[in-house]
Amino acid sequence: MTKPVCAICGKPMQPDYRPFCSRRCANVDLQRWLTGGYVVPATEEDERLPDNEDEN
Repeated sequence: MTKPVCAICGKPMQPDYRPFCSRRCANVDLQRWLTGGYVVPATEEDERLPDNEDEN
């Protein structure tokens, strides 16, 4: 069984910062979330509902 690694840098994960190895990597991940680094691009077509579905 392989040991879990940090989701940011690949070093061994530390239980106190799971799934990261340190507070630094946890903060890097938070910064990516806050600045839109993990945004999934969408197109106008993706935002429309099919004709047979209600918006409620």
